[in-house]
Amino acid sequence: MTADTELLDAYSQAVTRAAARIAPSVVNVEIGRGAGSGFVFTPDGLILTNCHVVGEAKHVNVITLDGERLRADVIGADPHTDLAVLRVSSHASPAVPFGDSASLMPGQLVIAIGNPFGFQHTVTAGVVSALGRGLRARTGRVMENLIQTDAALNPGNSGGPLITSAGAVVGVNTAVVLGGQGIAFAVPINTAQHVVSALLRDG
Repeated sequence: MTADTELLDAYSQAVTRAAARIAPSVVNVEIGRGAGSGFVFTPDGLILTNCHVVGEAKHVNVITLDGERLRADVIGADPHTDLAVLRVSSHASPAVPFGDSASLMPGQLVIAIGNPFGFQHTVTAGVVSALGRGLRARTGRVMENLIQTDAALNPGNSGGPLITSAGAVVGVNTAVVLGGQGIAFAVPINTAQHVVSALLRDG
């Protein structure tokens, strides 16, 4: 076996192990004509996704890995960071483990799982292209300290997890540069945890 083959095998094993660990927690978020992604992050059924995925809805449907369709209530949403929290009352999906987005380094392997164009639980992989990026949100406010990645994201990936090779969530996939290739952004999970705490407290 050549050295290149050994490296490829190690890379493949890292991606497959991480994806297998997180995939059961990833859901498809359905609302009207659109759809996005999300992931369960607490044992009692709280789901993190993007604000632009849920829009003005109070209730949405989520579909789990095994095809179960569940009604979810929108607990709170923050358009400035493009994050939203949902709750399902009945679920069997495990909660994801959170990593530390502050420890990320450019060039580090990251993996995205989501539902681009309705193709559920699609896995893509890439690297952290840069850290500390700024991007204007739909509200006009600049979202700061975003993670830039070249892991392929498409419509429907929004709200899905960006994870490390260890299977820890370090970002919430949120945007791509239209017309660009390999330029996508995620909200750091450290930021998301602060926003979630505020949303759970204040709605």
